[in-house]
Amino acid sequence: MASSSSTLGRRNKELLFKIIVVLLSSFLTLGLLEAGLRERQWLRYGVTGSVHKAVQDPRSGLVMPMPGETKGSKISIHVNSRGFRGPELDLPKPPSRVRLAFLGASTTFCAEASRDETTWPHLVRSKLRSAYPLVEFDYVNAGVPGYRVEQSRRNLEYRVKPLNPDFIMYYEATNDIAYDTLKLAEAHGLVHRPPTRPSWMADWSLTWLLVEKNLQLFSRQRAAAAGQDRLTFDARELSKHFQHELTELVLESKRIAPVVALATFSYALRRDQSREQQLQAASWALYNMPYMSVEGLFRVYEEYNRVIREVAEQTDVILIEDEFMIPGDDVHFYDSYHLADAGNRVMAERVVKSLLRSKRFEQLIATHKSARDQGPDGPVTSRHTAWVEGADDAKTPRYR
Repeated sequence: MASSSSTLGRRNKELLFKIIVVLLSSFLTLGLLEAGLRERQWLRYGVTGSVHKAVQDPRSGLVMPMPGETKGSKISIHVNSRGFRGPELDLPKPPSRVRLAFLGASTTFCAEASRDETTWPHLVRSKLRSAYPLVEFDYVNAGVPGYRVEQSRRNLEYRVKPLNPDFIMYYEATNDIAYDTLKLAEAHGLVHRPPTRPSWMADWSLTWLLVEKNLQLFSRQRAAAAGQDRLTFDARELSKHFQHELTELVLESKRIAPVVALATFSYALRRDQSREQQLQAASWALYNMPYMSVEGLFRVYEEYNRVIREVAEQTDVILIEDEFMIPGDDVHFYDSYHLADAGNRVMAERVVKSLLRSKRFEQLIATHKSARDQGPDGPVTSRHTAWVEGADDAKTPRYR
């Protein structure tokens, strides 16, 4: 009996030792994985927590980036003292300067860009400087992640208007699409809680957060491919609120700035992709809108772009089209609609091409002359440079 008890005790100790070794190995593996993910985030953004902090603007009540915050050792995201991503702004604005204001949400804020200088609003300013070398430009990146048209209107009124912009451009649709479809999905009983709420574990572990997201992405891709419990909708009816709000935003913009532009919305999903490519391109959209199908995404994207075109025509503002000029691949898109650096470059090209073709923008340049505008050959408006697609901003401009 004593021998049996001794043998049993020894086996229990061996089992306990094995369990401890397995647990320690698991914790060590998870710790190394967590450290690796945080190092990856540090290398990309220079931070290990959230990419940028948000505060509430006391005047508008809007959530906005924390003023004066610089995130990352590489300074990948700099928020100026007024809460806008990008460089500081001179106030009052010098009369000779053309101030560009870009309204929108995360697709304008561009947190996925490697640094401030690779965001499309910054690149638009850079290319315009090359096209009009005798004109001063600065810009306001007024994009705030999560904003819909409604919040952008308040952002315009309380935060952008006091900066006296000469040009206002709006680029955004996905947040209104997500909001409008979510309300309809809730009414149809397809959603009973916020569809992307992370667990408490995801709040402190990047590893757990990525595991959660990838499991949800896989599940929603499978459901979309199978057509399970997909939302049905009348696209024209769904977009009515967006059209009304966008019209009001544009009209208010026209009361503030002499030149206003709307851009159609770019997305990675394309009809000529294979089914597998479509599911991959739609993965982030399906994560945020799990009640949608791929075909439903096509319909709603095309409908909201139709609204953007119609509002631009009815309000008589510049329309920036060519949304498919940005290739729908993972080189240009970070996910379903956020742009990588290559996508930001093409986005800037499509914006600047439209502006250089616009008589209204040319007239805006003519009204902002400074002493530098008057050269031996006359004012800058008679000799603006021929901007070449893909040209380096540092190259010597060619006049025409």
